[in-house]
Amino acid sequence: MRKILFIIAVFIAEVSLGQSNALKLNLDEDGTTYIKGSVRTMFWARYMDMNPGTTINNELVNNDVDFSIRRLRIAIQSQITPKLYFYSLMGGNNINSRSEKDWKMGVLDLNVEYEFAEEFSLGIGKHAWDGLSRNLVRSSASLMALDAPLFSLLSVNMNDDVGRGFGIWSKGQIGKFDYILSLKKPTPYGVAAQEGVTGYALNSPKLRSSAYVKYEFLDNESNKTAYSGGAGTYLGKKKILNLGAGYLFEPEMTSRLVNNEEVYYDFKNWAVEIFYDTPLNTDKATALTCYLGYFNTDFGLDYIRNVGANGYTSGGTSFNGSGTAFPMMGTGDIVFFQFGYLLPKDLLGKKKFNGQLQPNIAIQQSYFDALDDAATVVDLGVNWYFKGHTNKLTLGYQSRPIFNENTLGEIKETDRKGMFALQYQIVIN
Repeated sequence: MRKILFIIAVFIAEVSLGQSNALKLNLDEDGTTYIKGSVRTMFWARYMDMNPGTTINNELVNNDVDFSIRRLRIAIQSQITPKLYFYSLMGGNNINSRSEKDWKMGVLDLNVEYEFAEEFSLGIGKHAWDGLSRNLVRSSASLMALDAPLFSLLSVNMNDDVGRGFGIWSKGQIGKFDYILSLKKPTPYGVAAQEGVTGYALNSPKLRSSAYVKYEFLDNESNKTAYSGGAGTYLGKKKILNLGAGYLFEPEMTSRLVNNEEVYYDFKNWAVEIFYDTPLNTDKATALTCYLGYFNTDFGLDYIRNVGANGYTSGGTSFNGSGTAFPMMGTGDIVFFQFGYLLPKDLLGKKKFNGQLQPNIAIQQSYFDALDDAATVVDLGVNWYFKGHTNKLTLGYQSRPIFNENTLGEIKETDRKGMFALQYQIVIN
């Protein structure tokens, strides 16, 4: 087993060490203006205990193994002038056994921004800039856990495009304060209103506004792109201590029938959070990363949504639905915690390609109004960094709750299921 792991490490390291800044073209002598490209891919291999009643191609399955591409990102960005910045991101998510034949690459981001001063920039286009939380505008390239805290995407793929949309934003850094203001026009989406069930309203979508501000006690984070200020872990490269708060609001986003009359609900959310990332022992290159956030999310009366990332199944006889889905978003309160420790760099030996390990844990504790028990999801993982986030291997395990409705009409946790996932991320830039 050790020999196999050693061979894998050597192969990955050789790929990594061959990378350079080859996809950057300077437009002036000092590199103030430039055009830069990058390609990033996350490959997944999973073993999953399926939710009760899950089917694949009409066959009942209790567990399954799959291989997929979780994310593909192709970015082109340009500092056209010292003040004018262009950003584009192509790609998509979840190229798996269900989607591989008809999967299409999409335009995720395509926007332009003008910096009037460090304190104020203004941008327009299709973008991911949003308020509320650093996890809503987060970098999937630098995640510490296996996957992003998807609950923070709130309305993902309902009235947005993988969390993106058309609109304008402003941003800036004023001393130790960093802020974002965003205004978006949601994608038209909705379902016919039902009695006693809250869903997305079948109406003309109203403008969505959001804002976020953080105070940076130590080093400042970059705000160059929508993702650069939402790193999952800096691996000891920065000393970060941030306290942040934000909101997100959209009028009349959801509705339901009450006594055969349609009632609309505003989409109201706010959050507070703290993020800490620091080197511990510079000689050993150890580091600590910690995050704690509280989210109050209001989609309307008793709204609840089950989501299973990278799904390809059908059926399902529990409240969760099929595959690996669980109650992820809804009206209520969510507490999210992450902790990781970067182990000494020479733990696996002193050769450069041996890499560095980072065990981590993430806990999502949700108190949704529609459920009679709290929903607790636990993610355990370890990252094996060969060249930082540009070349890493991640092993993760997720434990999720299974809910069912009892004879009293209560929706309570009745079981737990698990999933193992192995991920390899490679970045070429």
